Amino acid sequence: MGPGRRLTRTLAALTALVVLAGCSRIDRGDSAADARDLGAAAQVRLGYFPNVTHAAALIGVDRGFFARELGGTRLTTQTFNAGPAAVNALLGGSLDVSFIGSGPAVNAYAKSDGQAVRLVAGATSGGAQLVVRPDVTTPADLRGKVLTAPQLGNTQDVALKKWLAGERLDTQVTNVENAQSLDLFQRGDVDGAWAPEPWSSRLVLEAGAKVLLDEASLWDGGRFPTTVVLVRTRFLKEHPATVEALLRGHLAATRFARDHEAEAKQVVNDALARLTGKALAGPVLDRAFDHIELTLDPRAGSFLRLAQDAVTAGVAKKAANVAGLADFTLLNEVLSAAGEPTVDAAGLDRK
Repeated sequence: MGPGRRLTRTLAALTALVVLAGCSRIDRGDSAADARDLGAAAQVRLGYFPNVTHAAALIGVDRGFFARELGGTRLTTQTFNAGPAAVNALLGGSLDVSFIGSGPAVNAYAKSDGQAVRLVAGATSGGAQLVVRPDVTTPADLRGKVLTAPQLGNTQDVALKKWLAGERLDTQVTNVENAQSLDLFQRGDVDGAWAPEPWSSRLVLEAGAKVLLDEASLWDGGRFPTTVVLVRTRFLKEHPATVEALLRGHLAATRFARDHEAEAKQVVNDALARLTGKALAGPVLDRAFDHIELTLDPRAGSFLRLAQDAVTAGVAKKAANVAGLADFTLLNEVLSAAGEPTVDAAGLDRK
């Protein structure tokens, strides 16, 4: 085994140890049974990721859409590289609301026995691809290869492992941050990645990877929930006016991206440059935006499948019970007031 492959296996082992250590200290969150409406919060702590799939959050923060709707409530923000870290922050009570992957949203709900968090909106559909070296032409070519996914148990990790299981492939999956994945691929230490935007586009346009599979092809109509909005249940019950204000800001940011695409891309790129230290090249930015759909609809009907996918992927022992995960009351009030179509909870709002 070459030194690069040994490094990859070492990174995988360390990642697993860190995640398992975090999972051994699961905080089920404050009980919300005695929570009551306390009016607008003095502060709301918002999480999101420096990815194009979190474009609505990037725009909402940087263009002031959230702050404007929040009024006197102070907005503080924290960025994460993958969902499991954001889940720990939500369950630990250090975060109130987060833009997060659909897989970790299910995991957070399951970890807290359906108590600590609620799904209140969608954010992005699509925007994840399996990209590989040019000599990989079929799934069978991945036998004995090494692929990366952002973090153990995150949305792309589950999607990749579920797909590999369906293809009966013994391909190794290494969990590293997206930036490390790009570096490892460029050095020849890994053979591909199941990556969210803009990383799949960077791998294709900057590192010479090719698309073996677009995750959109695995879902009816090509739509699936990549990024959603999750809130602590207690915060939702104590400060519904604040959550509603955030959702108004979210809608404003999404409309801005829809109506002013070129300007929205620039806002996102400026935010990424500030958060990661590097702006995206124009072609990368354009390709990334071409593969996502910004929408407040979380496609609730997909969550039963997502819960089962985690089992197929070997990430969970049994499918999470997602009944009661969704609360779209405030979202549909915001959408109705703005003349937008409301979203269907697909029974996910009932336990």
